[in-house]
Amino acid sequence: MFIQTETTPNPQSLKFIPGVPVLGEGITSFHKGEDCARSPLAKKLFEIDGIETVFFAPDFLTLTKTPEYEWLYLKPDVLSTIMEHFVAGLPVIVGQSQEERVDQGTQTSLDEVSYDMNDPIIKQIVEILETRVRPAVAQDGGDISFDRFEDGVVFLKLQGACSGCPSSSATLKSGIENMLRYYVPEVQEVRAA
Repeated sequence: MFIQTETTPNPQSLKFIPGVPVLGEGITSFHKGEDCARSPLAKKLFEIDGIETVFFAPDFLTLTKTPEYEWLYLKPDVLSTIMEHFVAGLPVIVGQSQEERVDQGTQTSLDEVSYDMNDPIIKQIVEILETRVRPAVAQDGGDISFDRFEDGVVFLKLQGACSGCPSSSATLKSGIENMLRYYVPEVQEVRAA
């Protein structure tokens, strides 16, 4: 098994691509100190000193470390843990359906969020996020999801490498906000939820 790694715009995060499905569908994340008994892989990764967040996507995972640790020293242990897990054929999430992951507050798809898809403005915003923004953000090891639209302001949730990234506010303002304002005149601003 060969696991590719990619840097992300967030220097504290690193993207790992094992070449096999990670979740298959949806996304989920865990933070150190949370109950991660439902994910044997997250549990093992948190045993490595310095790992703070584990983000699972359909075909990759992104880990975020604390600033006092260096990837140079963490990476061998992380690669070994990921490889052992997938070679053993263990599940990433044990005994939980996609709906249960959503109920616990981890969003799996923009389509599954409760908002009014009959509202043409929201429908257009979600479509732009799904087709233009989300794929680009996934390439950087993260995910972005629609939270709500209120009084001309679009609120978005950032996960994975995007959460806590120094350039995330610039991405929201310069990239996503400009795009949404161009295609959806009702949008005045974009903020992190």
